[in-house]
Amino acid sequence: MGGDLGPHCIVSACISCLAEYPSLHLVLVGQSELIQSLINRHPGVDLTRLRVEHADEIIGMDDQPAQALRGKPDSSMRVSLELVRDGVAQACVSAGNTGALMALSRYVLKTLAGIDRPAMVTAIPTQNGFCHVLDLGANVDCSAEHLYQFAVMGSVTAEALGAVSPRVALLNVGTEEVKGNQQVKLAASLLQQAQGLNYIGFVEGDGLYRGEADIVVCDGFVGNILLKSSEGLAAMIAGRIEAIFKSTLAARLVGVLALPLLRRLQGELAPAKHNGASFVGLQGIVVKSHGAAGHEGFKSAIRRALREIEEDLPRRLQGRLGEHLL
Repeated sequence: MGGDLGPHCIVSACISCLAEYPSLHLVLVGQSELIQSLINRHPGVDLTRLRVEHADEIIGMDDQPAQALRGKPDSSMRVSLELVRDGVAQACVSAGNTGALMALSRYVLKTLAGIDRPAMVTAIPTQNGFCHVLDLGANVDCSAEHLYQFAVMGSVTAEALGAVSPRVALLNVGTEEVKGNQQVKLAASLLQQAQGLNYIGFVEGDGLYRGEADIVVCDGFVGNILLKSSEGLAAMIAGRIEAIFKSTLAARLVGVLALPLLRRLQGELAPAKHNGASFVGLQGIVVKSHGAAGHEGFKSAIRRALREIEEDLPRRLQGRLGEHLL
């Protein structure tokens, strides 16, 4: 029921994913009458792999996490998480209120042993591949110990998704050891002592996009600004290029020749292709979709959840965390 575009977009994306993945089963949680009416607009849907779970209450984007936790026991978000907790579902995907989703996830699913706070992580395109960045907004204020835990979780997550000895870095205002605030300096000291982590030191924002690290760690305040700025920059560049190629007749002719390459680049960098941030550190899989995600973006979030189910990410994390945590 969440997100800027609401169930109209989410139902459509879910039905599209069912066609794409024959083994996928989905439970749509929310106001059943509305959801069923939207499903009915798609004749031929395999109803053996799609069902609706009714939930009376909706958590608004302006609701405080405490209000969502205590005041709305039958919200669609909470019911979804309870389905994961009870083994009815293997993952929860939501485009709703981030703070509420984090608070409810911690309350309903609990954190893995040794983890104080879950973190949001997603892959950001770089010059030579992707970089996993965390935290992206779940924890605005973080201690050095939290940053250390994020580094461990990010490294294990990247390994589970195929990376070999992933390079871990702390996002900072400079690469010199004397740069940064106290939390970053203390986190660096902890990571330098860690066994089994490929910690490479500090990285600046431009180094992230050059692909200097596979895991970049920061607090949620910085990470969320980084993510939203990246999305805005990609959209601005695409818009500028399009405007240039439409500006004159000669530019239009050049644009026709360049169009296939531009479309390829736009596809690779499109935020929708990379939508879906994981809440790592929980005893269950939770993927947060961008609130403004459209049809393709929400499908990307579902695909991320599927990948983590296939890799059994929480179990892998738990098995490896004991090797690294202080």
